[in-house]
Amino acid sequence: MNSYGSFPGARPRRLRTTPAMRRMIAETRLHPADLILPAFVREGVSEPVPIGAMPGVVQHTRNTLRRAAVEALEAGVSGIMLFGVPEDAKKDAAGTAGTDPDGILQVAIRDVRAEVGDELVIMSDLCLDEFTDHGHCGVLTDDGRVDNDATLKRYAEMAQVQAEAGVHVVAPSGMMDGQVGVIRGALDAMGKEDVSILAYTAKYSSALYGPFREAVGSSLKGDRKTYQQDPANLRESMRELALDLEEGADMVMVKPAGPCLDVLAKVATSVDVPVAAYQISGEYAMLEAAAEKGWIDRDTAILESLTAIRRAGAQMILTYWATEVAQKLSRRT
Repeated sequence: MNSYGSFPGARPRRLRTTPAMRRMIAETRLHPADLILPAFVREGVSEPVPIGAMPGVVQHTRNTLRRAAVEALEAGVSGIMLFGVPEDAKKDAAGTAGTDPDGILQVAIRDVRAEVGDELVIMSDLCLDEFTDHGHCGVLTDDGRVDNDATLKRYAEMAQVQAEAGVHVVAPSGMMDGQVGVIRGALDAMGKEDVSILAYTAKYSSALYGPFREAVGSSLKGDRKTYQQDPANLRESMRELALDLEEGADMVMVKPAGPCLDVLAKVATSVDVPVAAYQISGEYAMLEAAAEKGWIDRDTAILESLTAIRRAGAQMILTYWATEVAQKLSRRT
């Protein structure tokens, strides 16, 4: 007599026999609404500027950014995360272009809001690194260290100008202690209680950020290890998670996504707020480079990587493939 709890009675392959069968029993599904498109807008350019390390990704003009936002919306993407790239001459030690109401990021927020209104969730990077001449995420002390508390004052100002520009969600990415609470207080003080905070809760110091630094024209020399987390640590991330939630985070994020699936899974099972993950520039660049070499099937690898991030617990995925993947998913349904 066969035992149906083990072979030969139990045959899990029965549920893998056809594409229709596999689709029917899939435990994890990607949907266009799971995706958020990170986008760069560069001041003073008349044509999009390709990013060498990220084939297919550009620094947008104001006009092409508007079109990219509409394309993402039409594909079913839920949100767009904006990064501003100022002219080099406007960078300074305090990153004042980041808090100028007419700075490139604030202008871009207004542009996109005018184009898509509330139909697409407009998110903005809240950090000074794109705007400082030293490339760090905050203001520096005389001896070159990032001054946490002085930086918080700048973040509060930045949150307020982004909110005035019409952003729906601010995303503080600098990993300063206390940043979520200070930003929440600054927003509430100006009557912007409805602006949400997506906290970069676990942001690890990663070698995979290299292409991003090209994308934002970073002036950084050295590293950010005194404020971004050590990739060796998980308990530290859980402590950061507890602090961000206590300070008022509406959503939390793990970054990078692929190398940190264990962290993502731990965070996702520990909270009752939405969880995001950022598939970063280096993850994008590696897959694109391997596909260009003919070493992997590009489209299948992209979907596999995103499915793994979703399976680990991310409800929202920031990915440079957001619009492309959303369009393909929509054609399947």
